[in-house]
Amino acid sequence: MRIFWKSVLLVLLHHQGFAQIDSSRAKSIDTIKVGNITIVKSGIDSIQFVQSMKDTIRIQSGVIIVSDGLRKGVEKIRISVDSLKSTLADIDLKSIIKKKPKKYSTNWFVWDLGFSGYNDQTNYNSSATQKFLAPVITTNFPLTPPLSKKDFALKTTRVSNFNLWFFIQRMSLIKQVVNLKYGLGIESNNYYFKTGIRYEELTYETLVSRTIGSIGKNKLVANYLTAPLMINVNTNPSSHKKGLQLSAGLSGGYLISSWQKMKVDSRGSKVKSEFNLSPWKLSYIGELGLGAVRLYGSYAPRAIHQYGVDQRPYTVGVRFSY
Repeated sequence: MRIFWKSVLLVLLHHQGFAQIDSSRAKSIDTIKVGNITIVKSGIDSIQFVQSMKDTIRIQSGVIIVSDGLRKGVEKIRISVDSLKSTLADIDLKSIIKKKPKKYSTNWFVWDLGFSGYNDQTNYNSSATQKFLAPVITTNFPLTPPLSKKDFALKTTRVSNFNLWFFIQRMSLIKQVVNLKYGLGIESNNYYFKTGIRYEELTYETLVSRTIGSIGKNKLVANYLTAPLMINVNTNPSSHKKGLQLSAGLSGGYLISSWQKMKVDSRGSKVKSEFNLSPWKLSYIGELGLGAVRLYGSYAPRAIHQYGVDQRPYTVGVRFSY
């Protein structure tokens, strides 16, 4: 019986010793191992050797993840993220995102710079023309030859046409390829004469005479309030800086002011009047655009004057618009 109890006591002491060892180990180091990844509770000197041999990442105070190649993996992730950021920075998101086409687009304060002239189809031998062109009386000759086409010759080296459009609007008719363009603005036509012809306002009529003297400047200015209407074809609706644009139509203008400015023998004069100019002006108009460069032109099938001479005005130049 005494031998039995001694055996039981030895067994209990043996288990108690192992329990103390396991408890000490549990308090010393806690680990979780998944494949080649080990999660270690830090603060124990016994894991320093493990950390020095492997890659580690500290998640929070007291917890360390230990794994072979962990640092290389994290570095690859960082490089991939930087590469993705660089790729996204180089991509034009505006070109990827498809915008809804606009029905209307408006250009404000468009301006033109070019040349004004006219196609002179006057029959200078007709009685109506001879009545309009007054002869000049001098002391040497009772009468000088009547005015002719040469007296209305223009200087073609001067910039003589300036137009300011308050707005030009484009309305899409077919997918922004075919559009309707319209606007409102002021046309200013300056006709620089080579000779000294002068418009004279009489009581019931206007005459044109020849001025004697040294002519320094002689120009006739006609300003119109004009509304253009055109059909526009745009070969590249997605970009106004690319492709070909072609517009054609009509414009109607109303004469709002006119004057003649002369400088004869160093003496200047400026006379404001209508000078027999037609109050209305109807013109064929066109516009040609290649990228950001645009050219314009107009031609009036009717004469600029109401009677006397048959001179049909035209303009050509460059249009400054986006």
